[in-house]
Amino acid sequence: MIRVLIADDQALVRGGLRSILSADGGIDVVAEAANGAEAIDLTRRHAPDVVLMDLRMPVVDGIEATRVITGSSAARVIVVTTFDTDEYIYSALRAGATGFILKDDPAESLADAIRTAHSGMALLTPVVTRRIIDEFVRRSPADDKAAAFQSLTSRELDVLKAVARGMSNAEVASALFLGEATVKTHVTSILAKLSVRDRVQAVVFAYEHGLVKPREA
Repeated sequence: MIRVLIADDQALVRGGLRSILSADGGIDVVAEAANGAEAIDLTRRHAPDVVLMDLRMPVVDGIEATRVITGSSAARVIVVTTFDTDEYIYSALRAGATGFILKDDPAESLADAIRTAHSGMALLTPVVTRRIIDEFVRRSPADDKAAAFQSLTSRELDVLKAVARGMSNAEVASALFLGEATVKTHVTSILAKLSVRDRVQAVVFAYEHGLVKPREA
């Protein structure tokens, strides 16, 4: 069972999300929060695997709640919102969110999104993917790329570039003529060397430090 916490300041939205997820036998909604502070507290108390996080909430907003939760727990955060502006997407992912979906996405996609996030895979609504890639590059710091990636082997760099272009482990294995288990080992090593929590944040790191450019994705 995947344990889920729903954080949204609108009771009707929380009820709707719970209703959708209750039909899935592999997902258990363990708590609901009406603001970011409650989301942080309930995450500590219930240890959910995935948090569905609204962005605009009272007391503590969704961005700050995401930053605290991802910094203090193993929970994956999926931002669920009506707002698809670059600023919100960028801020949410920089805060540690695993994915970003919109409230007008098809209801049947929610459970799949939770499973994707739980597995550590990237999750972005297609309509915003291109814009957020451009935003990462526009805001990239002037760090020395060589210094940022000097701990990675040449093969690990190849794997990270492929992952940043949106390839699955199976696709990376095929493209680089590796076994899928070997790719998984490389990804695990990359996460450890870059000190990032999952492959989503590794992709963020790759774009921010110029390893991959928008035209390559």
